[in-house]
Amino acid sequence: MGRRRQRVDPAAGARAGALPEAIAALSRSLPSGPSPEIFRRAKFDRPEATSALWQLLFRVLSPLPVGNALASLALEAQAHLVKSALCSQGYPRLALAQLPEDGSQGSRELLLALSWLLARGPVPEQMLAQARVPLGDEMTVCQCEALASPGPPAPHMEAEGPVDVRRVQWLMGKLQFRWRQLVSSQQEQCALLSKIHLYTRGCHSDQSLGHLSVTEAEMLRDPEGGQQLLQTLERENQRLEAVLAWRHTELVFWRWMDTVLGTCAPEVPAAASQPTFLPWVPERGGGELELVVRELQALEEELREAVERRRAAWEAKAGGCGRGPEWSAARRASREAVEKELGALQQCWKQDSGPARPHGPHRLVRREDGAAGERDLRAAEVIRTLRSQEACLEAVLRRLQGQCRQELARLVGALPGLIWIPPPGR
Repeated sequence: MGRRRQRVDPAAGARAGALPEAIAALSRSLPSGPSPEIFRRAKFDRPEATSALWQLLFRVLSPLPVGNALASLALEAQAHLVKSALCSQGYPRLALAQLPEDGSQGSRELLLALSWLLARGPVPEQMLAQARVPLGDEMTVCQCEALASPGPPAPHMEAEGPVDVRRVQWLMGKLQFRWRQLVSSQQEQCALLSKIHLYTRGCHSDQSLGHLSVTEAEMLRDPEGGQQLLQTLERENQRLEAVLAWRHTELVFWRWMDTVLGTCAPEVPAAASQPTFLPWVPERGGGELELVVRELQALEEELREAVERRRAAWEAKAGGCGRGPEWSAARRASREAVEKELGALQQCWKQDSGPARPHGPHRLVRREDGAAGERDLRAAEVIRTLRSQEACLEAVLRRLQGQCRQELARLVGALPGLIWIPPPGR
């Protein structure tokens, strides 16, 4: 009797072939992604895949340009930054924090961390958007987080030693000088962009634009630079194709990651087998528990007495504060400040209830006829919005300056021998 031929499931074969394609597409879509073999070795926790995954996580969590000094850090420094970034984002597995930073082991845990980042958000799309080559003259306009009120005051911090007022004035002057330099450079850039848009008017094939951008004008001036730009665009298109392929095959990758997670030992949470508030004490330690209880009760009594002494000292120092005319004036000033804050918040809410605020990069286009499309954003509207926000911030600044002057006057009044000379107003 002959051997029965085993039946092969074509769907299983298709799935087996789709896994290498999914891993390869993911590798091509990430910045300087490792080879697909690195992912396969990481499943079996091979040490030769550890350093490549540390570097990949570092590039994903801190996307920096190639010439940046942080992009060429040592492996130990990159691993330390990756641990800190994942911890700040709430990565749940504690095994990652216990990995050595020399790249000797832990490739499977790093693969799990990468998959956690991929599951939280569109990482390939974000990396592609950050490395996008802008062909037009763009300006980023984002008013989503613009507030009319500065929010709660910053916590007061005492200086460790005496503060040199002259150094503070020097730092303030340096900051103002840098700010004026930044503003002047922005104005110069806008003037040059306006000249280029005006001189190249009518040269663009797209009639909706009407003029060339700086990149397009540079391509006409330097054809060799245009070839480099073309190669960069081709690489960007390849990454875009890889992202599309990854989105079509990512379900196979997640099924494979289920098998990777199944090979890991389950982590026992620190508070899974113990109560949240009281520690677990064995039955044979009953006498020790009673001793601990008595010590805690004595400590609680000491803390209660210390609080009573602090409260009595504070009441004696306050001296009936809350019932005199000074307290009424302070309460009235606080009420006025709160009403101003509420007015600023209401104005901000009214602005939010209108049309959606602009967000993201916008291409700068010079149009003489003044016609604008539905999704276009006029520069006059942006300037008007920024000026209204500037007025709100200046009002808040004047109020804070007034509070500082009042506090300085109070401090000077407490020292009779001190002469206060305010700075000249501008």
